[in-house]
Amino acid sequence: MLTNSSSSNDLGRVLFQIDADPQFVISKPFADISRFSNFDNEEEILFMIGCIFRLIDIHKNNDKIWMIRMELRSDDEHDLKNLFEHMKKEYGGENNEVNLLLFSEVLRQMGKYDLAEKFFHRLSNELPSDDSILSELYYSLGLIMKDKSDYDSSLQWLHKSLEIKMGTNPSDYVNISRIFNCIGVNHWRKGDDNEALKWYNKGIELFKQTHDENHMSVAHFYNNVAVFYQNHKKYLEALNFYEKSVSIDEKHLPLNHSNIGTSHNNIGEMHRCPGHYDLALEHYNRCLQIGLKSLPPHHPDIANSYENLGLLHEDKGELTQALLYLEKAATIYHKSLPSEHPDVKRIEEDIQRVSS
Repeated sequence: MLTNSSSSNDLGRVLFQIDADPQFVISKPFADISRFSNFDNEEEILFMIGCIFRLIDIHKNNDKIWMIRMELRSDDEHDLKNLFEHMKKEYGGENNEVNLLLFSEVLRQMGKYDLAEKFFHRLSNELPSDDSILSELYYSLGLIMKDKSDYDSSLQWLHKSLEIKMGTNPSDYVNISRIFNCIGVNHWRKGDDNEALKWYNKGIELFKQTHDENHMSVAHFYNNVAVFYQNHKKYLEALNFYEKSVSIDEKHLPLNHSNIGTSHNNIGEMHRCPGHYDLALEHYNRCLQIGLKSLPPHHPDIANSYENLGLLHEDKGELTQALLYLEKAATIYHKSLPSEHPDVKRIEEDIQRVSS
């Protein structure tokens, strides 16, 4: 039973739906304690402290109740545990502001862009204007607007983040370079490749000056320089930078991290373009398996993997198989993105082309 929530705009009703298999989870048990309850009509399940849950879905139903579906996972699933520990290390700290920032970033990485944006704005309204966290917060808002294809708004947030960072901690070259990288990505998506390359090179130069060229952030720059060469159909140069990128990522990240999956997707692209279909299929499948293990089932990145597999089979003339993958991609895109999003329009064009 759900009680009525407070009239405060900060509060709402939440219902957790938890899938738990007692044969699957051993080290952190749970039990039905209904017979020990003080209320006869309550059916209570007690979970041991330290249980690990995987978020499957978050949405608001017609009764304006937040439905949060989770799945209890085994404590020995180190891939999920390592992934979360990496995120905690990346965003660090134990205070409430950082915890909310981390939670909002998790929502963004799940593809819940509107919900993440809401929490980021809430946090920005609660912080004093000179709080150092604002730079990180504005950076995250820039990422969200980039993900939503609103590149002008993204650039506005990113330049605000950069201005604060340069004013409060100009020696923080790691986070400054992250902002450079994202600014470059926005210019690339707006069609200005040369402006994008300028920002990527600024970031790489920062790490060269500090003799830290194997820093994990350099992998992002190598990846995006590879995109530049890919757009100019210089596939060998692009493949070289993609491989340098994944080589650095594998030194720093859990092997199921989405960045590594993205690198395999990009390497697959470089093999597909010149017609090396077997190699492309190998890397596309590695990307898909990483996504299925580390991302929610309706994340746009999983849709992108299905789409690329569909395009690969189209190139091979296997249209039935191609249509199967493209329709899987379309199902996810329609669930996770607004109807006017470029990815939604593109997949519909793909399906129409293959079906005709």
